[in-house]
Amino acid sequence: MLELTMATVSAADAGATAGMTMAQAPSEPGAVLRVGRDAAVCRLVVPEDWLFVSRVHLEFSCGPDGTWRLTWLRGSQPDPASEVRLTVGESTGTLGYGATVPLPRGVLGEVVVRDRGAPRSVDVGFCHEA
Repeated sequence: MLELTMATVSAADAGATAGMTMAQAPSEPGAVLRVGRDAAVCRLVVPEDWLFVSRVHLEFSCGPDGTWRLTWLRGSQPDPASEVRLTVGESTGTLGYGATVPLPRGVLGEVVVRDRGAPRSVDVGFCHEA
């Protein structure tokens, strides 16, 4: 099971937890959870005017062995308007544009999508159950 909790944060409401949304999916091959502006394909949807987030920005997908992977999907622009940082356990790093990383089982983590042009972010916490 993968559980996601998302909060959108701007300078005006930093630290607030109102508006948090959640999604979950079983660890079955082919299961997918997406984050972005397009409500037709994303389970976690950010405000439409937050253009630093692509229509489909992040994809959590479950592979044939039940292991979840995170992909920062490439958008329509060659250079992204955001940066993505990933924290897994005590380790933090930047996720490359178009990159995919596995999510270890039994850990908590966070993905932060930061606007490069304004003090806004999309914070997605995750728990990949063992």
